Amino acid sequence: MNRVPPVVRLRVPTDEDAVAWHRVFDHPEVMEFHGGRSAGLSVYEELTARQRRHDAERGFCLWTALDGSGRVVGFTGAQPWDREWGPTGEIEIGWRLGREHWGRGYATAAARMTLERVRDAGVPEVVAMVLADNARSVAVIRRLGMRLADVFTVPGTEREAHCYRLDL
Repeated sequence: MNRVPPVVRLRVPTDEDAVAWHRVFDHPEVMEFHGGRSAGLSVYEELTARQRRHDAERGFCLWTALDGSGRVVGFTGAQPWDREWGPTGEIEIGWRLGREHWGRGYATAAARMTLERVRDAGVPEVVAMVLADNARSVAVIRRLGMRLADVFTVPGTEREAHCYRLDL
């Protein structure tokens, strides 16, 4: 059965979005693959400010994802992979949704919009880094047509991370 993609809109994060992200991500299942616990508001304040800089400098960022009524459902977008392991310096796409918004197609629809915007900004290839056991994100990656390119062990852990690639 083909599902109609949900209405989703992306915007450069505002100061108020830091509060919205803090609220919608405050759930143990949402944070399972992102450190395991909720982050403080100051983390999201810094993150939204950094995304505004990325958008101004690069033409892309982690955008706030909104549903058809304008409610914040999470974020999706792209930014450089800044860790010293993995695809350092490459442009990574990613997404995170509030738990109540899972299973409705928002992540895939917003990720497809991200690919269009990043391509329009002149990026020739993107990566997606995901922990191997994050089945929901792997499903989105497969819907986007990305291919497994590398396997890493996350430093300081025994967790396996997969790097997927897609030519734009």
